[in-house]
Amino acid sequence: QEQLAESGGGLVQAGGSLRLSCAASGRTLSSYVMGWFRQAPGKEREFVAAITWSGGMIGYADSVKGRFTISRDKAKNTVYLQMNKLKVEDTAVYYCGATSRSSRVSAYESYDYWGQGTQVSVSS
Repeated sequence: QEQLAESGGGLVQAGGSLRLSCAASGRTLSSYVMGWFRQAPGKEREFVAAITWSGGMIGYADSVKGRFTISRDKAKNTVYLQMNKLKVEDTAVYYCGATSRSSRVSAYESYDYWGQGTQVSVSS
C-alpha cells in the first residue's frame, strides 16, 4: 500500500520561505509522477508543481513560477517543495500526490494517491 506523508507546513510572514517534504512509502513509485497541489478554504484543489522521479519533467503553475522549486531525492523517496517569496494568497493546505497518468499531471482527478496535507499560512 503506497503512502504519502507531507510535513514542513507552518505559519510564516509574507516574503518568507518554507520547505515542504513528501515522504513516499510502500512499493516503489518510480514510474509515477509526483505532484503538489493546494486547497484554500472554499476553493478547489489546484495544481502547484509536478516532477518525475528521474527529474526529467518538471512543471509549475504560473502563479508559483520563479518562487517555488520542486525537487526529489530518490534515495530517500522524498519529494520537496521549496517555497520562497511567499504571499498571503499562498495560504492553503498543501497536498502531495502520485499519478501514473503523465499526460494529466495538473489534473487532481488523475492522481492515484494522496497524502493527508499540511497547512501553510502566510501572514501579511
